[in-house]
Amino acid sequence: MTTATTRTTWRRLKKNKGALIGITIIVLAIMIAVFAYLLAPDGSPNANRMIVEIGGQQPGYSRLFLQLPREKKIKPTPFFERLFYGAEDKYQYIPIQSYQATKDSLIIQKYIDEGIYERVALPLSQTRWQEGSASGAFKVTTKKFRLGSDKYGRDILSRLLVGVRVSLGVGLVTVLISLSIGVMLGALAGYFRGRTDDAIMWFINVIWSIPTLLLVFAITLVLGKGFWQVFVAIGLTMWVSVARIIRGQVLSVRELEYVEAAKALGFSHTRIILRHVLPNVMGPVMVVAASNFASAIVIEAGLSFLGVGVQPPQPSWGLMIKENYNFIITHNPMLALAPGFAIMLLVLAFNMLGNGLRDALQVKE
Repeated sequence: MTTATTRTTWRRLKKNKGALIGITIIVLAIMIAVFAYLLAPDGSPNANRMIVEIGGQQPGYSRLFLQLPREKKIKPTPFFERLFYGAEDKYQYIPIQSYQATKDSLIIQKYIDEGIYERVALPLSQTRWQEGSASGAFKVTTKKFRLGSDKYGRDILSRLLVGVRVSLGVGLVTVLISLSIGVMLGALAGYFRGRTDDAIMWFINVIWSIPTLLLVFAITLVLGKGFWQVFVAIGLTMWVSVARIIRGQVLSVRELEYVEAAKALGFSHTRIILRHVLPNVMGPVMVVAASNFASAIVIEAGLSFLGVGVQPPQPSWGLMIKENYNFIITHNPMLALAPGFAIMLLVLAFNMLGNGLRDALQVKE
């Protein structure tokens, strides 16, 4: 699209309240994804700090913890490495009910389970900070789990924040792959027609006839389980709708006067397609791209729930639902409902953006 068309589309989008709400949620999700490890209470890699004694706790749960330095010395983590990958915990966290310091030891009531405690006496030498606090110093801190903890004692809020990266990542990769394949095949089919069109449409119809989930399963089994494999698998299944739309748009545009003029001037087919045809047919593709983004988030969550998507300990919203869905019928349904609400909100935002783009690009109406 031209610059003038882009400005016009943006002005129309600003008048659409639904689209503005969707854009706001998407921008907020992007900011959370970038600064997830700085915002999360658990800033360890993959928000994977396990404290099994406090597993399956409800939202708002608070507990005293004794922080002890790890036996292995942890090097300081550079800022950007911490920003992108998190920082390994320097301390181990021991849940306690109470503590008492004497001259030579620290006596704690170690929390084992609800109503079950163990009395432990630790020499003060064990509780000193390695970084040079006062001799015999120890640290007791209170941590609050605002959305509760999963069955492994990991903070749900932290894993929810870090999991935004997976959902946005799979949507972005899917859109890039689907646009690359779909635009190329759709443009070739619509521009050259004839046998090229017949061959490409036959291939599109074959892919179209296979259920998306089954096709993703097949590609995942070929590529293997993993973070990037599931991204590529979903992307390779969602280009068909883009190709069909591009083909239809190119079929109508190729008959217009400016395309005929470009042919008369002797321009190559590649230049005509890239510089004169595609820029004028990309409007509807933007709507489909927003829809594909939302669909990719749902498909990734479904694959992770079934165990063939993102693998532990990588936090994925679908995987979080799988790990905690048994709590829905017990005492703590929020452990599974929280990632479900997050999926719903992000998918809704992209659908609202797609609807806004569709309305903004309908110039005649």
